[in-house]
Amino acid sequence: MRPQADFVPHVTTLGRGPRRALALHCSLAFGGAWAGVMKVLDQDLTLIAPDMPSHGASADWDEVSDFSDTVYQGALDAYDTEPMDLIGHSFGAVTALRIAACLPEQVRSLTLIEPVFFAVATQDAPETMIEHGPRNAPFIDALSAGNRPAAARAFNRIWGNGAKWDDLPERSRDAMSRAIHVLPDSYRFLYGDSAGMLGQGVLDQVTMPTILAHGSKTLPDIELINNALASRLPNASQVMIKGAGHMAPITHPIEVSAAISDLLARS
Repeated sequence: MRPQADFVPHVTTLGRGPRRALALHCSLAFGGAWAGVMKVLDQDLTLIAPDMPSHGASADWDEVSDFSDTVYQGALDAYDTEPMDLIGHSFGAVTALRIAACLPEQVRSLTLIEPVFFAVATQDAPETMIEHGPRNAPFIDALSAGNRPAAARAFNRIWGNGAKWDDLPERSRDAMSRAIHVLPDSYRFLYGDSAGMLGQGVLDQVTMPTILAHGSKTLPDIELINNALASRLPNASQVMIKGAGHMAPITHPIEVSAAISDLLARS
């Protein structure tokens, strides 16, 4: 591992319930993005939500360390000594899966919302990834040219549920532009499985009750990823959030909360 030295994530605490959970946000968001979900689960959970480097109130990524390893270590630093419920969205979901695979005895339940673990999709059905490169090209080209706002705009066009860039608050656009440069460094983790989660027997350790959630309007890649993970995780079930796209925790917090609540009831 090559985490950023001395990185300590900013942590938001939401809710006042008896069960403690760690929630990991998606790229270009921050821990407070779970506020809508916690309006529903406030009495059930106390949610610990760290900000990734270059996100929210956390310090910037140093651009030298491994970004994914830094996020992973920061999540562990925010973790309790006792088992917690673990929730992740998108990049945060893949990090949550990594924690569950490495420290299964510390995870009471696992919620994976739209995990962008493209390595498992490539392994199971590489032909489905053909459109992935061209779809990402405008984002990569803008970032290579050093135009972070243009890169963030292009990335939002893919993953932002149709939200128009110019309609977003300036604060949100600035935050996304600030964080956009971290994404290519995560590709070894998301596409190349640098953490070795697809090694023989690794995901067999993820035996805690698990849900794999996706929106009904999500990209085909995500459905494939969830299907692939469902076939590998011993105690996983799938949940579809009707009407939602990739940003379901923000756009459909009531439905996401209901799925989490059902999982908590059997965990």
